[in-house]
Amino acid sequence: MQGVVLKKGKEVIFENRHLWIFSGAIASYPSCFQNGHIYPVYSVAGELLGSAYFNKGQSLAGRVVARGNEDPMQALFSRLDEAIALRDKLFEATTTNAYRLVNGEGDGVAGLVIDQYGEYLVVQSGSLGMDFLKEKIVEYLVSKKRWKGIFEKSVTSSRKEEKLPERVAILWGEDKEELEILENGFKFKVSWRKGQKTGFFLDQREMRSQVQTLSRGKRVLNVFSYSGGFSVYAMAGGAKGVDSLDISSQAIQWAKENQGLNGFVEGRFLEEDAFTFLAKDPLDYDMIILDPPAFAKKKQDLPQASKGYREINYQALSKMPKGSLLLTCSCSYHVGEELFQTLIFQAAKKAGRFVQVLSRHILAKDHPVNLFHPESHYLKSLFLYVS
Repeated sequence: MQGVVLKKGKEVIFENRHLWIFSGAIASYPSCFQNGHIYPVYSVAGELLGSAYFNKGQSLAGRVVARGNEDPMQALFSRLDEAIALRDKLFEATTTNAYRLVNGEGDGVAGLVIDQYGEYLVVQSGSLGMDFLKEKIVEYLVSKKRWKGIFEKSVTSSRKEEKLPERVAILWGEDKEELEILENGFKFKVSWRKGQKTGFFLDQREMRSQVQTLSRGKRVLNVFSYSGGFSVYAMAGGAKGVDSLDISSQAIQWAKENQGLNGFVEGRFLEEDAFTFLAKDPLDYDMIILDPPAFAKKKQDLPQASKGYREINYQALSKMPKGSLLLTCSCSYHVGEELFQTLIFQAAKKAGRFVQVLSRHILAKDHPVNLFHPESHYLKSLFLYVS
């Protein structure tokens, strides 16, 4: 068989419509095997299960592209069509024109993320196999005649695991360093090159709306504020005052610009390390937002990451006034929901505070979780009442 053969019982991967094939599930590779290429996948009994691309040297060795006898490229383009059609149903461009167009495994397209910022796309390839498919994907996107430029910002942790270089480049169309987007009617500047992720945290859209709903008359501290998304929503919700804190001078500058874009002239900007600020300063705020970058980018980071989440939440909970609100988040995939809640429980216990969960994370609809691939779920949030 000129394909990859799975061990007995491992055909369940395809039966369960999962997208990852780990090295331990593989019985043999074809004699002419090349890393990054798509191969048919067979059961040990010789049944064709589907197609996947592979990188033999990795623990996560294969990612499924098609099932059964589907043509791999037709299957890929079909998934992309479905992803784009879903976003067309979810968003009205006059109010929101920035969203995740393709959410990797969540949309059944393993190793690929595409974010849309108005008339521009930012592509993230997370694997060698997707690098091989990138040219055909760009051709597909160009054929839709909907965008002016397609950029690549492939700087993910999964690339590091596969020992792939980072790639930041113009793939097609015109270059534009700074993009202006709309989200729920609010304006934001996005730098796809210099910004975090692909430029903006699209996955927090619903939680920003929650902040807007709950911020009237409150003094708000936005920690790890980045480009000020939560701050803008808090001001729009009628906050009495908003302090935006970030260690990056560039992030502070973006936050100032985004505040001005939306007509808000008040608010303080604090350029400081979050851990230092939380430990030394009084926290006389009615609402605190803790949305840090991922503390655990790989499994080995988990002990140190747990300590970090526990510490920042302890500092906030120990100093917040009675009757205040805390929105605390984790985008670390390796920190599951149960562990995250346990860390917050430990912080609250140490702080001696009675804490109630008002709500949990509200999933941004452009970040769907594949029911057959729950690993596509990574973001956790707890909105807490502190008394």
